[in-house]
Amino acid sequence: MNLKPQDIYILLKLVALGESQWSYASVAGDLFMSASEVHAGIKRAVAARLMHSQSGRPLKKSLEEFLIHGVKYAFPPDHGGLTRGVPTGYAAPPLKGIISQPDEPPPVWPDPEGDTRGYEFSPLYKTVPKAAVKDKMLYELLAIVDAIRDGRAREREIAIEELKARLGSV
Repeated sequence: MNLKPQDIYILLKLVALGESQWSYASVAGDLFMSASEVHAGIKRAVAARLMHSQSGRPLKKSLEEFLIHGVKYAFPPDHGGLTRGVPTGYAAPPLKGIISQPDEPPPVWPDPEGDTRGYEFSPLYKTVPKAAVKDKMLYELLAIVDAIRDGRAREREIAIEELKARLGSV
């Protein structure tokens, strides 16, 4: 069974939820996905040993290892032209306040309702911009992962430290 990019999206949502109770339907609603997509993604995450089957919680140490060492190879982003969207990577919180912004347009997830003009950066799943705007913690996790997926060496180092802090391993 192969992981899909949306499986990481689902796992990051579960990390953002912390110890809160969740259901397939509630996660699906928050991520603008179907409950069956969430169920299939969790099944793949359990098979990949990124999630505990009994507790319904991500295995944070395993997830951290995959995000740091594997996500940029497994799910590299596609880049496009200038578009309107939601900032990601170094241009989004929390990295925006840490990394000095270059004079070029930032990476953005395409979204017609976005407020930033920048270069298209493919999200892990098509509904990422909508879900990120509604959940600050999820937004930060997704932006950090995007900096790891495609950032320069310094950006990746900072993103990895931010990821570790959020996963509780620092």
